[in-house]
Amino acid sequence: MLAVKENRPTLHSDISVVFNRAAKDADFLDKLDFCETTSKGHGRVEVRRCWTSTELNDISQRKEWANFACAVLVEVDRSANGKTTTEQRYYISSNKHLRAKTALSIVRSHWGIENELHWVLDVAFREDDCRVRAGYAAENFAVMRHITLNLLKKANCKVGIKNRRLRAALDRQFLLQLLCG
Repeated sequence: MLAVKENRPTLHSDISVVFNRAAKDADFLDKLDFCETTSKGHGRVEVRRCWTSTELNDISQRKEWANFACAVLVEVDRSANGKTTTEQRYYISSNKHLRAKTALSIVRSHWGIENELHWVLDVAFREDDCRVRAGYAAENFAVMRHITLNLLKKANCKVGIKNRRLRAALDRQFLLQLLCG
């Protein structure tokens, strides 16, 4: 499953045409698989709707993507503090038999992992504040942060990652324990 963003304007537009067709053509809508979930938490209500389509004739670039077999639309309505926002995201998949429920689950689990990783890197390592830009330095620093995060996660501690970093800086024995496993 790959996200299709605005940096692929033709593919993005073609996929939106496929799903917009469903809004106008009831026969085409019947060919789509659909799933809807609702969740409440953190002071908001989220309604997620997902459609999958294997009808890809309207997508001009489908042959340029190896094994492209299914287009996916995920629409999320978020309501909080009396305001509702709607967001639509498109995906492509190589699974010709992908059901909407499975697609929604894949997308949600990916974002959960993505959000958790980036949140930890930003909070514990202040990654967003890093201004390293020269040559490959930014990539090298990112690799080092990921290695460090993995080592810190393996430590048998009951404190957070940020405190584990601090302990490793202050306690040479703990640092050696991290590095040697």
